[in-house]
Amino acid sequence: MDSNWKEENNFLKATFKFKDFKEALIFVNKVGELAERQNHHPDICIKDYNTVTIATTSHDAGKTVTQKDHDLAKAIDDLS
Repeated sequence: MDSNWKEENNFLKATFKFKDFKEALIFVNKVGELAERQNHHPDICIKDYNTVTIATTSHDAGKTVTQKDHDLAKAIDDLS
């Protein structure tokens, strides 16, 4: 699983590709559990059955990218 985090329009975004829908869904559920633990909830989209896009921003900081977003991105990358 390779990510490509980029800051764009006040979001930190990455796309992840998986073998199939099942793997993508397992990943999404892991990200959801992680987001709950960090109390920092990203936008998550599954597209084309195996591609997951994640976008995070800090709403409490005026909808900008903060260290919380970078910490979440690193934790997501560490899931693999």
